[in-house]
Amino acid sequence: MTKALIIFIKNPQAGKVKTRIAATLGNEKALEIYGKLLEITRKMALKINADKHLFYGLFIPEKDNWSENDFKKKIQSQSLDLGVRMMDAFMQMKNLGYEKALIIGSDCPDLKPEIINDAFDNLAETPAVIGPALDGGYYSIGFNFKILGERAKPILENVFLNKTWSHENVAKEAKAALAETKTAFLEMPALNDADTEADVAHLL
Repeated sequence: MTKALIIFIKNPQAGKVKTRIAATLGNEKALEIYGKLLEITRKMALKINADKHLFYGLFIPEKDNWSENDFKKKIQSQSLDLGVRMMDAFMQMKNLGYEKALIIGSDCPDLKPEIINDAFDNLAETPAVIGPALDGGYYSIGFNFKILGERAKPILENVFLNKTWSHENVAKEAKAALAETKTAFLEMPALNDADTEADVAHLL
């Protein structure tokens, strides 16, 4: 397999997940909602034609719904910086010999397997893809290491390192970082992240 799907999740713990939702609905309800988001993401990922690398936030649990037959389980870099953690995951995929790698989280219940499969198809011809979120962030980003060649590491550093996160211009800044390195990219459909009570009303 030449394609790697990177999935970033948090270990489901009350008070540690969906904190903006918890602010209005409480920690236990936020944890319940996060469990539903994880299950949506898991079922969607199973339909993706790629090796699936599941990166837990803190530890690999002894047992959960993510089968080891379907998901290669890892732990994210313990850096507090999201960009450092994503950079590390992508470099792991590159060092494992994958030609294409794409990352998703568990905050986008509207993400469909067709969108991810199309993104991998697009990566056959273009060096990068990005999936913008309606709040200004992005729910996915991916790269073709074969096309990027020796430029892969500095390009990823420009995209991920020394950045601020969780604001309305995250996707805009990522696109600018790609443009600075003259890295062509295609955009995936814009989707809504599940960050607030209103975003997850259909899950309640």
